[in-house]
Amino acid sequence: MSRRPYPATEAGTAAQHLLVIDDDADLLRLLSMRLKASGYRVTTAASAEAARTRLGVERFDLVLSDVRLPDGDGLALFDEIRQQHPALPVILFTAHGTIPDAVEATSRGVAGYLTKPFDSQALLARIAHTLQLGKPAPAASHATDESWRADLISHSTRMHTLLDEARLVAASDASVLIRGDSGTGKELLARAIHRASPRAAAPFVAINCGAIPEPLLESELFGHVRGAFTGATSHHTGLVQAAHGGTLLLDEIGDMPPSLQVKLLRVLQERAVRPVGATRAEPVDLRILSATHRDLDAALANGQFREDLYYRINVVSLELPTLGERREDIPLLAEHFLRRLARKYGKELGGFAPDALEALATAKWPGNVRQLQNVVEQVCALATTPLIPRTLVERALRVQPIEALGYAEAKRRFERNYLIQLLKLTAGNVSDAARLAERNRTEFYRLLQRHGLTPDLFRGGSPDVER
Repeated sequence: MSRRPYPATEAGTAAQHLLVIDDDADLLRLLSMRLKASGYRVTTAASAEAARTRLGVERFDLVLSDVRLPDGDGLALFDEIRQQHPALPVILFTAHGTIPDAVEATSRGVAGYLTKPFDSQALLARIAHTLQLGKPAPAASHATDESWRADLISHSTRMHTLLDEARLVAASDASVLIRGDSGTGKELLARAIHRASPRAAAPFVAINCGAIPEPLLESELFGHVRGAFTGATSHHTGLVQAAHGGTLLLDEIGDMPPSLQVKLLRVLQERAVRPVGATRAEPVDLRILSATHRDLDAALANGQFREDLYYRINVVSLELPTLGERREDIPLLAEHFLRRLARKYGKELGGFAPDALEALATAKWPGNVRQLQNVVEQVCALATTPLIPRTLVERALRVQPIEALGYAEAKRRFERNYLIQLLKLTAGNVSDAARLAERNRTEFYRLLQRHGLTPDLFRGGSPDVER
């Protein structure tokens, strides 16, 4: 059965997805019809629990909810939505509305509050206004398609929520701190924010604060003039100046030495940088993005990171989930990497066998997306068939396949290994081995014959016996 395409609100764009929550079946049906007729895609839920389930598996642009629900109230549900999906707007409506209720709702961040019965045109106007607020600023209109996030492959709700927030933040010039474990894609997210921002046409410059030796870091960041120190034979433009007009990513900023933290803070405060050895500062116009896998809050408490700098770079905080927290993306990512790497190696590869994908989806990923890419590259390089088998995936994962033996085979292997150990211990003396096994010589000889073992092999040294 083919699925009908969703209507479009604008040429070439998918319809915006609304979640409508109410225990009144007639009202749900009526609202759904009106909203669909206006070009929206609509999903309905008759309870808070049903809404939570929908929110966990689908992505929405707006939620409309009754305040009174059979298993809770709309304000409590709004608080949960705000916690899990901070960028998702919510409009509440009720048949028992009062001015204090509306004031409380709006003070907590609800996008709108309507009292039943409401005029359908007023509702549509409120929806359109709320959705308009969430659109990127006109200056970022060059990134209205999804090209800005092309490197971030995902269909998980967790990542979509994060990318929605990143898209909103990109339109501003606010400093962003990107948190996440190593290999989760912090630099990719930073580049995506830059591409979706008004600064997209200007440079994007990234520097790993933990990869450059401390004596060189200041010169790399701020530049130096000729003669500033031994070896400074010419003027050197720093990365801060190189990012003028664009975006500077300070990757692993948690590893920045305290002495440089002070100088970076001065740059952020004064919007000017003074190269090493220079007598005056040069103005810079740039946006600062920072990334770290370290716990900066702990570093702050331990005095390893400056509090004033922390609040300068942490205007907005975005946290990338680990690969284990977005397992539904693993097959998608694996197939994406395989297609790209197959071109690199000039191989005709058709994908992963079903059990190979299962092995990828259930594996532990301490190295996150970077580790997955490395695993796919290894299997791609070693593949000799169009379909990647599980054995190749397990080899790349360094997983020893678990061999499930039947009772009879397990008993046979144990008995044979036991006899080998006895013969090794007694240097092939059958009488001594039989005594240790508490068996008579005749019975012991029959056991040796059953397993194809010859005592002479164990006399005069360590034999090479196949187990």
